[in-house]
Amino acid sequence: MHLTQEQEAIYKGQEGETKAKIMETLVRYGTLFGADKMVPVTSAYGHLVTSFGLNVISPVYDLMDELIEAGIMADQKFSIDPRPLDDNVPKNFLQNLVFKKFMYSKQEDYEAQLEKIGLLDKKASTCACYFDEVGNIPKEGDVLSWAESSAVVYANSVLGARCNRNSGIIELFGSILGMVPHFGLLTDEGRKASWRVEVRCKELPNAQVLGSAIGMKVMEDVPYVIGLDKFLGHELNDENKTYLKNFGAATASNGAVGLYHIDNLTPEAKAQGESLILPDAKTYIIDDAELKRVVDSYPVMWKDKTAKPKLCFVGCPHASLAEMKDWVHKIDEGLKEKGNSKVQIPTVITSAPGVLEEFQKTPEASLAKALGIVVSYICPLMYMNNPLTAKQPVITNSNKLRTYSTARFYEDKAILEQITGGQHA
Repeated sequence: MHLTQEQEAIYKGQEGETKAKIMETLVRYGTLFGADKMVPVTSAYGHLVTSFGLNVISPVYDLMDELIEAGIMADQKFSIDPRPLDDNVPKNFLQNLVFKKFMYSKQEDYEAQLEKIGLLDKKASTCACYFDEVGNIPKEGDVLSWAESSAVVYANSVLGARCNRNSGIIELFGSILGMVPHFGLLTDEGRKASWRVEVRCKELPNAQVLGSAIGMKVMEDVPYVIGLDKFLGHELNDENKTYLKNFGAATASNGAVGLYHIDNLTPEAKAQGESLILPDAKTYIIDDAELKRVVDSYPVMWKDKTAKPKLCFVGCPHASLAEMKDWVHKIDEGLKEKGNSKVQIPTVITSAPGVLEEFQKTPEASLAKALGIVVSYICPLMYMNNPLTAKQPVITNSNKLRTYSTARFYEDKAILEQITGGQHA
């Protein structure tokens, strides 16, 4: 890898031993993937995926102490993934004890460390840092140093920024030095599609299911999706951005997609069209039967597969303001149809702190409270990491949560049917 004189100086320790180790780590990381050079990070803010103060990640806390002692702050301030604890989210005494004493007991200490290194704001704690209410919105062409999979795929695909799927802490190192290795999705060639995906469904597919099907098929490759624009149109409006947020999160978690192109809709696809598809690209045809096959293949991880759900999570990745309001109205209508006044299964809608602040200013906030809906800033994955909460039957409309936990996936209509008082699907 070619280093500039300034980069070589850091590598050789002229700016201190700690910075030299960071540079060496990034160089080794880049060399592993064939990077030819380091390039500047040009986004306004970074994003750190490691937001949780788990007891078992003591090496991370030692690293943070070393950075603080060396007087190192990130070259750019950063947002972080969701915080893992919220007393408003349903849990019993033993579950709460495990959360606070045996799992996330380092949370406050860790957040204090992050503030010293360059945390943007505790309110900027979300997997969807690109929401308007959060403000970490890269521009088209910006080079990023991020790791959160759902944020990386959204930034690459919907915003047209450039970021590899980095690992946790590696992305912080890029923010500290203000540079990242040049390879993969940072390059023009790395952004070409090796899969042509043709959507032949009768109506707009569920975003989570379509993303799951594509992710499991193409894995880490780049898909170019044809046929969605007939449902979504050619404009990246708020509704389409929400659809692509959920679609992308499923491709990234059910597979390892870091970038997708939607014909006639996403920036690079609109500008370059099918020239983005490599000559030897494979083809994947998706119709309604294929999506049914994918859903039917999902394993049910509950001990009692016929159990009545005890909890429902909506908002993984975090829900947008429009999604939150829409869910409240759909739940309200569903309850009225069944003659019920409150949700029949405890239901939690999660979103970014900034979004929740705006939500509290709307009529839907008081309606949600009256219906028994809990709104929270937590990460549902972090909630499900508790071995006690993982044992209970939890349902979700999130393919990401389904993939990483014991939660059971249902599409939106089936979720609504259950939480408003219908029979267990």
